[in-house]
Amino acid sequence: MCSAEECVSKEELAARVKTYIDMVEKALAEAKQTFRGSDKEKELLKLTELYLSDSKYYFGVGDFVTALACISYAEGLLDSLRMLGYTSFEWRRSKPKKVLVGGTFDLVHPGHIYYLRESSKYGLVYAVVARDNNVLKIKGRKPILDQASRLKIIESIKYVYKAILGDEFSIYKPVEIIKPDIIVLGPDQPVSEESLIKELERRNIHCEVLRLSKRVDEPIASTTNIIKEVLKRYCTA
Repeated sequence: MCSAEECVSKEELAARVKTYIDMVEKALAEAKQTFRGSDKEKELLKLTELYLSDSKYYFGVGDFVTALACISYAEGLLDSLRMLGYTSFEWRRSKPKKVLVGGTFDLVHPGHIYYLRESSKYGLVYAVVARDNNVLKIKGRKPILDQASRLKIIESIKYVYKAILGDEFSIYKPVEIIKPDIIVLGPDQPVSEESLIKELERRNIHCEVLRLSKRVDEPIASTTNIIKEVLKRYCTA
């Protein structure tokens, strides 16, 4: 049994594996641009892509050990192709960024998935799920699903690295705990980027604030619209 110093926490393991995956993905992109082998060697390049894809899948479902095994195969294939002179690239390692998102996440729909997927392109997504009492204060109604159910759903989505409940008294408490590099706002979230940045700086929190520029192109990508559609279909006199 390892000591506390020797054991690697799940969070640290995930960050290391994500760094590894990102490094191999960047090297693969460069290797494809400089590739100069025959169709036979090109099959090895395709196999590298498959191992990378498998690694990203297993990382998304939280199986970091299998993700690590898959990405190490991909790295080995790339190194072999490079040493044999069929391609050239450099290994560039960079620590993944912490990306914070937040919302009610009630009745999860394509808009939520789009928000989380786009945010995951910037790094590891930490999702803050609003508590029931705060939803009632802000929206004037209780969420359809309680906070425990909403948290369980969001933490099971592959684009989310970690999900936590928001603080009951301060929306900035999770930000102070997570210390994100980037905060991503949804296109319709009623928060001013300028005022948010000022408040963060006042709290000595320095991070980039981004907003998704467009909504997802789906007919019903809103919890309110889903409720209205259900009422329309099943609650007419």
